[in-house]
Parts: sequence; C-alpha cells; structure tokens
Amino acid sequence: MLNLSREELVIVVALLCVGITYLASKACKRASSNEREDIPGRLGLPFIGETFSFLSAYNSTRGSYDFVTPRRLRFGRWFKTRLFGKIHIFVPNSEGARIILANDFVLFNKGYVKSLAEAAGKNSLFCVPVESHKRMRRLLSEPFSMTSPSAFITKFDKKMCARLQKLEEGGQSFKVLDFCMKMSFDGICEMLMSITEDSLLEKIWKDSIAAGEAMISIPAMIPGSRYYKGMKARRRLVETFTEIIARRRRGEESAEDFLQSMLQRDLFPASEKLDDSEIIDNMLTFIFSGQSTTATAMMWSVKFLHENKEVQDILREEQLSLSKMKPEGAPLTKEDINNMPYGWKVLKETLRMSNIVLWYPRVALQDCTIEGREIKKGWHVNIDATCVHFDPDLYKDPLKFNPQRFDETQKPYSFIPFGAGPRTCLGMYMAKLKMLIFIHRLVGGYTWTLDDLDNSLQAKELVPKLRSGCPITLKSLSKSRSEA
Repeated sequence: MLNLSREELVIVVALLCVGITYLASKACKRASSNEREDIPGRLGLPFIGETFSFLSAYNSTRGSYDFVTPRRLRFGRWFKTRLFGKIHIFVPNSEGARIILANDFVLFNKGYVKSLAEAAGKNSLFCVPVESHKRMRRLLSEPFSMTSPSAFITKFDKKMCARLQKLEEGGQSFKVLDFCMKMSFDGICEMLMSITEDSLLEKIWKDSIAAGEAMISIPAMIPGSRYYKGMKARRRLVETFTEIIARRRRGEESAEDFLQSMLQRDLFPASEKLDDSEIIDNMLTFIFSGQSTTATAMMWSVKFLHENKEVQDILREEQLSLSKMKPEGAPLTKEDINNMPYGWKVLKETLRMSNIVLWYPRVALQDCTIEGREIKKGWHVNIDATCVHFDPDLYKDPLKFNPQRFDETQKPYSFIPFGAGPRTCLGMYMAKLKMLIFIHRLVGGYTWTLDDLDNSLQAKELVPKLRSGCPITLKSLSKSRSEA
C-alpha cells in the first residue's frame, strides 16, 4: 500500500475528482450532441502541426494534393490538421461548399498565408475586408467583365495565330505551358494597360514571376530567399505602374483600357473610385492569378486531348465547321466564341479534371456547424474542389475525360473551378475567351505530337503544372492531310 501523507492523499483525491469530472463532462457532452460529429485528424504539435509534411508535398513532384490524399484515406472524407499554426478542416462535398461559399462575409472570410497577402498587396481583392471588397469589386467588375470584348478577342486571336504559325514553321518542339503563360501575360497586360512594347513586357514579366514565387514562402526578408527576391520585384512593379499612371495623368499617353477606365473616375466621390494603391494592387492580382491559372488550364487541355483522340476529333469537326463559315484569315468574333458549345464542354471537363484551384481557403468568423460538424471561430475551412470534382455521386466515372457529361445540368456547387458566391472569380469571362481562342486555333489549324509523357508535377507550385511543361511539335492540318 502506498505510504502517503495526509496532504499528499488530499492532492491525489483532488486530482482524481478533477479527472473523473472532466471525463464525465466530455461523455455527457458527446451524449447530448447527437447531431454533431467529431472531425477526425491529427493536429500534432502546437503551431508546427503537420506543416513540414505539407511543405514536403508542396516541394515535391507529386504536388500539394499529395498531402491531402493519405489523410483522406486514413481519416475519411472530412479531416482536420494544423498548418502554419492554424487548424484546417478539409470540406469534401458540394453541400459543404454551398454552405461556405453562400455565406462568404457572413460566417466566413477568405484566408491566405501571410506571404501571399503581402505579395498581392493589402488592397488586393484577396485581402481586403468585406466593406472594401464590395466597393472594389463593384468598381472593378464593369471594365473587367469585358462587356464589349470584341477588340480584345481580335487582338488576342491575331497574336495566337501568328505565334502558333511561327512555331509550326520552325518545326521545333515547344512547351505549351511556357507558350500559354506568355500569351496570357501579354494579353492581360494589353487589356489592363495597353502595354505591347517588348522590353517593358519583359521587365514586367520577370518581376511578376519573382513576385508570384514569393506567394508561398517563409515571410522573412532574408537576402537571397524567394520572399526577399519577390518583395523586391513587387516594389519594382509598383514603381513601374506608378510611373504609367503619372504619365496618363500628365496627358502624355492615353488608351481605351482598364487603367484608363479607373483614372476617369479621379473626380468622383471616394466611394465611387479607387485610389492608386488599390488600382495597382489589383492590377498585380489580376496578373498573378490570370496568367498562371489560365495558361495551366490550356496546358492540361492539350494533354487530355492528346490522350482522348475521339474527343479531339469531335472538337476539330466543330472548330473547322465554324472556320468554313468565315472568310479565310478572318479573326474570331464574340459571336464565334459563343458558337463553340462542344469546345466549352471540353474546357469545363479540363477544369474539372485538372483542378487548377485545389481548394478554396476560408476562415470561420464565428462558431458554426457545417453538416453537423462543429467549426470553431478562427478555424480555416478548405473547400476541397478536387474531392468535389471527383465525387462519383456527382460525376459518373469521374476519372474518365468525358465532355458530354456537361450536356446535363450540374448540381449547384458541384462545378467550382472559378469559385462561387460573392467571391466568384472576377476574370472568369476573360479566362473563357482566352482558352476558347487557343483551342480553336490549335485544334482547328494543327495536329501535334506530345514529346514528353512524364506525368510528374512541378515542385513548389500550388497550381498543378506538368514538370515537362507539356512539350509538343505542331504540324499544320493541311500538311497532315496531304501526308495521310
């Protein structure tokens, strides 16, 4: 028998009572919460959690989603983890997506890591609070929605034709990803600021790449680090755009573009205009988000079409039929773009399967429940678009590339490559235009061989990109047919 003093015995009894009371209260709480379910998962150590495991996946050629897959296999579709000091819940279905996205600004707000927010800027739509977001989105929407896109379509189409023709005539393999990144970048710079000068485009291109690479990095100004280089590049971009704005205000240059539409509001009340820092941060945001995501979708479309020749044949028939109705060499029009129903289904299926945005991060603004699961204020909830898009209850044979599945109306919040709700991607329409122009000119004018079948992904990318860049060699359709 233990030889305890009276004081020690009192302490032991007190600790036992506390322990029993705690266990009883937990059991009582579980018993009284029939509708609530615990979310399984592993939080690990405070702050650190599973951050190193996430960074390991992010830095590998397996891609960031390789962090999610084993946890879903272990814990189920819903699971929790701790990353960068925050508890994250991965939400796997369309109903969870509906609850979160429909309650943006009410129960949830967008959540980003510090480095991403600082690279985009404090006045970016990514980062601003609800009051500023509503005002800024309203003011940005009209010029960015491209209500009169004919001029943009013509310019982008002509550049696409010329560059593809030059590559085909050269007869050399090229990386689709690099080609589409530069095409998307040049297109958005012309739409935003009418920039076409090669030297200036090259300067902005290099700085935007460096600033973009800082978005997922340790936010410390250590010389030589990605964050340090990225913040320096961001500073140069701000200086470049500030000088362009100054020249516009001095009357030294003018153009019909996004920037001019913003500056025309200079004499408006504060609630009806954006200040220079808001304009600049959001032009940077459009460049960062638009060039990479759209170009990556184009790259995946080429890979999927190469692997699904029957889809490619149907698509080519549609595009050639459209071309036959136009004079030879005539550029595409808005009406042409709207007359590519199968092409748009191909791109929707590409977006579903490639999952350019793997998940959408939000932060709970208050305690709430999602499908009976308790979410605490301050927790991050990640709408797992990848899981939604591969849900067999929503998509039959989800691993099969089948554009015709979009003949049927999709369940709300089951197709979310551009998000949904009040934060739906502002550049969605422009992305659609660029992707359809690319598809039309590629499939309607050329055949190609895929020169590298490696399916591994680029390391240090949240957006899943093929490490190979998807290299292809073009052959004009007329040559292919003459040789057949």
